[in-house]
Amino acid sequence: MKKLLSSTALIAAMALPLAAQQYTPDPDATPGGIITITYKDDVATLDPAIGYDWQNWSMIKSLFDGLMDYVPGTTDLRPGLAESYTVSEDGTVFTFTLRKGVVFHNGREMTAEDVKYSLDRVTLPATQSPGAGFFASIVGFDKISNGEAETLSGVEVIDPLTVQITLSRPDATFLHVMGLNFASIVPREVVEEMGDDFGKNPIGTGAFKLSEWTIGQRVVFEKNADYWRAGVPYLDGVTFEVGQEPIVALLRLQQGEVDVPGDGIPPAKFVEVMNDPAQAAQVIEGGQLHTGYITLNVGVAPFDQLAVREAVNMAINKERITQIINGRAVPATQPLPPTMPGYTEGFAGFAYDVDGAIAKLAEAGLADGFTTELYVMNTDPNPRIAQAIQQDLAAIGVTLEIRSLAQANVIEAGGAGQAPMIWSGGMAWIADFPDPSNFYGPILGCAGAGEGGWNWSKFCNEGIDAMAVEADSFIDPAAPERLELWSQVYQDVMAQAPWVPVFNEQRYTMKSARMGGDDALYVDPVSIPVNYDYVYVTE
Repeated sequence: MKKLLSSTALIAAMALPLAAQQYTPDPDATPGGIITITYKDDVATLDPAIGYDWQNWSMIKSLFDGLMDYVPGTTDLRPGLAESYTVSEDGTVFTFTLRKGVVFHNGREMTAEDVKYSLDRVTLPATQSPGAGFFASIVGFDKISNGEAETLSGVEVIDPLTVQITLSRPDATFLHVMGLNFASIVPREVVEEMGDDFGKNPIGTGAFKLSEWTIGQRVVFEKNADYWRAGVPYLDGVTFEVGQEPIVALLRLQQGEVDVPGDGIPPAKFVEVMNDPAQAAQVIEGGQLHTGYITLNVGVAPFDQLAVREAVNMAINKERITQIINGRAVPATQPLPPTMPGYTEGFAGFAYDVDGAIAKLAEAGLADGFTTELYVMNTDPNPRIAQAIQQDLAAIGVTLEIRSLAQANVIEAGGAGQAPMIWSGGMAWIADFPDPSNFYGPILGCAGAGEGGWNWSKFCNEGIDAMAVEADSFIDPAAPERLELWSQVYQDVMAQAPWVPVFNEQRYTMKSARMGGDDALYVDPVSIPVNYDYVYVTE
């Protein structure tokens, strides 16, 4: 992982146009061609303010741009729609200069007014964006989120190509937030015309534009010939076929009909693939800042009792679950993955202890157990993992009913607070950016616990929230005091046990023999799962 800049170097870098952080195009890339990606489930939405799952994240990133972006295949920041920016000495005022001549897919030129509108929109409660909490440090966020205002007072249009954003405090994550899909710039007139249908009729400034969406069959992107980045994308288009079982997708890849199976290598076929040299040569492995976990809804009985949540944590055999995915993970003890700054070395978490779990249930007055539900995404291996969880809980007297649903339905139930328990697999948290705060705000903080949010445990502790705000109120992201605070945040979270952290997983995918581009583009840590803007075909 790239070491983050010290505070002195960070301020110096902020005042520069960032020209040195450009990406060198692949000299072997050949323009043209259309590739095929498969998924089992249909696409829920392509609205950047709403979409937040494994499947649509990279699609949205290819349709839209934000002020900041990342060097392809890395988590290193680079310029996006902002040509340059400056920051005040106290780290609270960012002034962005926009690129000239950038146009939306409908041909209209983008301006600072679009930036203002897009940031207002994503934070308005009516939008129900799961990413709204990322923008909490902008002045005026509290008033817009509680309905007292309709715009962010901290976002000001200086002129058509200049926008100034004032923060209520220094925010070590702010530039990363400006690179998230949630900060994508959208055209007001199209959003207002389409209303709730904007997610099916997206218009952005990205490298690709939507050309077809046949519900239940396919989504088709075509190259944006007017894209502001010279030379990309290389491809003429991308076709996403949905309704494809992962095992069928693998067979079609072997036959040359599919270029990337979006759901990855089916676990039942993993050993077979890796033992075949020809297929193994097409496999790409990449590290990822990932944690798979079970959420325990603290607003639903009996998970409103700490002893019950502790019992469930103690009942789960994490080692056995990692074997279900062919050992492609290590057991987790805390929300942060081991390679994330702020991870607490030596933190034991809850040990596997069936007798201890039974005692905890008795302490909660549930010696005879109880019945509850576990929601799970219906793509293998998640239903099998759910069955393992079911067996573990049966050993302590808990009857678990499994609800295996499409990804979008699980996400909807979690956001609405309807699910007592959720196994996050297939949707499990992979960092949006390499900072410990990203594992807190949207999935454990109070801001993510509202309607539609991704904090499916609905856990909200104002004291821990305040500590998290303090941890982010640094100019230097790598300050030791800041990382110590984040370590304490996650230890305090685990003391309340709203989650069962299960494992930290490595990422494996496959590509067809004709696909070109650096392997890192197929396990891109930001454009999950594939950076479509920079891959290409060789025939």
